[in-house]
Amino acid sequence: MPSAGEIREQVAREADRRNRLAVPAFAGGFLYLLSAIIISGTLNGAPTVGLLQGLAPALSGVANPAESPRTAEVKFISHHAFALIAGSTLAAIAIGSLTLVLLLLLHATRFRRPQTWSAAYPLVLGGGIAVALVSLGHQVTSAIETHNFVVGHDYSNHAVEQALTTGTANDLADYVDLFAGLALAAGMIGTMINALRVGLLPRWMAFLGMFTGLLIFLPIGGAELQVVPAFWMVMMGILFLGKWPKGEPPAWAAGEARPWPSQAQLRAEAGGGRPAAATAGASATPAPVLPAGGGSSRKRRRKRGARG
Repeated sequence: MPSAGEIREQVAREADRRNRLAVPAFAGGFLYLLSAIIISGTLNGAPTVGLLQGLAPALSGVANPAESPRTAEVKFISHHAFALIAGSTLAAIAIGSLTLVLLLLLHATRFRRPQTWSAAYPLVLGGGIAVALVSLGHQVTSAIETHNFVVGHDYSNHAVEQALTTGTANDLADYVDLFAGLALAAGMIGTMINALRVGLLPRWMAFLGMFTGLLIFLPIGGAELQVVPAFWMVMMGILFLGKWPKGEPPAWAAGEARPWPSQAQLRAEAGGGRPAAATAGASATPAPVLPAGGGSSRKRRRKRGARG
């Protein structure tokens, strides 16, 4: 157990780091959402190839056309490479801010609960750095591949696949992105579980943080669902500033674990240790119930005994 002096020093260090990370947390949330809007908005304008358009060469008797129906899509991505790289750069900055927030939260959690999952730290640090770099590197690679396609002379289906998905650089980026995202998500979920156990995060913020980790690993739903990670980072900025509604969680100032009470404990406290209905029932004394006619029969027995 840390001494009182060590606890005071830890709380002071945490307060200083929280003040310095509050603005990056705010900025990271807004940048993450802006990145999703830029990338999603840009790709939504890309030309799409329907089923009939894709089968048109084959229906015309051309198995391998000189120009793939998806050529326009590759050219569009090449011409909008700057917007896509800019959006990925913002996402990389946001992921960097998220990583710093998680490391501070994990450090504070481990001080209050030394048995916290030790693998969470390398997963958050390594996964966060890798995701930030890959999110940017993937777009740079795509810009190079699509540019080479546009200035080249091979517009076949094979060339399109190489430019968009199956090139060596694209394959490498996809694998690294997969493992990096999985590492960051696992580390973030582990951090949320332990931060909840020691009381550093309200229950709903911990669950929202877990969902955020899943969305970073599986960026589904476009810009709409990416509001969730952005909102979580903004709320962490508010928490770090000490402006949390109804006061910040007590575990921060105490320097020790102050777990949030469960719903069963809250109900028990509200009922004074037992549910209200059970308490009311226990305090009420049921009135005796006499059998029908019991009083008059006893009176008749007393009268017969007096005559005898």
